[in-house]
Amino acid sequence: MPRLILINPVPDHKRGWHRRQITRFPPLGLGYLAALTPPHWEITLVDENIRVNPLPDADLVGITSFTSTVNRAYEIAMFYRRKKIPAVMGGIHVTMLPEEALHYADCVVQGEGEWVWPQVLKDFERGSLQEIYKADPKELSSLPFPRRDLFDPSYAWGTIQTSRGCPMDCHFCSVSTFNGRRFRQRPLEEVWDELKIIPHKNIFFVDDNILGYGRAAEERAICLFRGMVEKKIRKRFLCQTSLNFAENPEVLKWAQKAGCKMIFVGLESVSEGSLKYFGKSYNLKKGVQDYSTSIRRCHDHGIGVIGALMFGSDGEDPGIFQKTLRFIKESGLDVIQITFATPLPGTKLFNKLHEEGRLTYTNFPEDWGAYRFSRVVFKPKGIFDEDLYRGMTFVKDGLYTRVSFFTRVFRTFFETKALTTTYLSYKLNMGYRRAYLETSYFKPYSSLYRKAEEEKLPCDSQGLPQREKHGI
Repeated sequence: MPRLILINPVPDHKRGWHRRQITRFPPLGLGYLAALTPPHWEITLVDENIRVNPLPDADLVGITSFTSTVNRAYEIAMFYRRKKIPAVMGGIHVTMLPEEALHYADCVVQGEGEWVWPQVLKDFERGSLQEIYKADPKELSSLPFPRRDLFDPSYAWGTIQTSRGCPMDCHFCSVSTFNGRRFRQRPLEEVWDELKIIPHKNIFFVDDNILGYGRAAEERAICLFRGMVEKKIRKRFLCQTSLNFAENPEVLKWAQKAGCKMIFVGLESVSEGSLKYFGKSYNLKKGVQDYSTSIRRCHDHGIGVIGALMFGSDGEDPGIFQKTLRFIKESGLDVIQITFATPLPGTKLFNKLHEEGRLTYTNFPEDWGAYRFSRVVFKPKGIFDEDLYRGMTFVKDGLYTRVSFFTRVFRTFFETKALTTTYLSYKLNMGYRRAYLETSYFKPYSSLYRKAEEEKLPCDSQGLPQREKHGI
């Protein structure tokens, strides 16, 4: 019986946030590949978010990766290459840069691996494995259910995907390049059947936008939520969506009834100039002033909002940081993800900055580890990168003082009247807070760190102050 190892790699710098139970999600893509593997294969799934063990022997290895994890993926591929065990790599990064990946792996899958995986296995068994397999997007009705029996039982969340593809053209996003610009949807009967067999009470819909695009897609989302209620599929769930989630009262009503507790929304910026720079056309059309209205509508239905914002567009000035912090506090956002604009391979943003010679980390592939959203990796126009670090620290210090932290969590409860949503707000805010305080680039500027140093607070095993105990 041939042995297949499927690996989700995690580099050493991915501490706290990525390995906390509340923010760990099973690698659904590997679950799909396992489901498409013939039964005569013995399969082991390794997720280094859970634990890092000695790599097991195998006959064939499949490795997925993002840009920030690709160097660990290459390290694993080389480990197996030295043992003369073929390694197949897939995922967004190697789809964009297959020639780079072939320096480390024997084979690269470009695009959605499910459509070519059976052929990869057949060719391997015949001894004719190709270097590159290109997968064209197909209809999703032919997908099997992922092999969830291979996932570690410690995950707090089950995951499911109901659609792929995005017609938008945001300059920083690689989704439309990887999954295509056509919005493809799974049959709802298959989605409901899969939801019934997921053992977790808590579900994360990993669709890039659960609501989709256009009136027909919106009606489908309503049907999805209403069907969960009618079929008594009792789950609590998070999902990713856009601002138009709050426009239709029927969407909010049925999402609440179906168990929606929080939505993740890419707000990106409170500056119209930045929205234009990032190609965030829908947010620009709606207007920044509509953000708070949408958040209140979600709160009225017991649904919290995780807002994603980023700094680093051309033309930003130091005033953007105070403006952003004021917006966060006034808008009622429950959880905030703030990053630096990060040009990923295959995106318009990367191509533009590369052509202009403005990337500052270009020793590839070694420097891909810097492209993890917490580092400034290019020369911005209008503001120095030093000021970006100071500004980011100003905002995050303002979010994570003890008073600000608990004020935000209590506000979630008073506005949503939902205990589960409030609990999620607390846990997710704690995760982001911890991740911030574990990011060394902000340490020289952070008043939270200075307080710890001045009071000579004891540190944990990683040399970080024991924050929760001392309330900083």
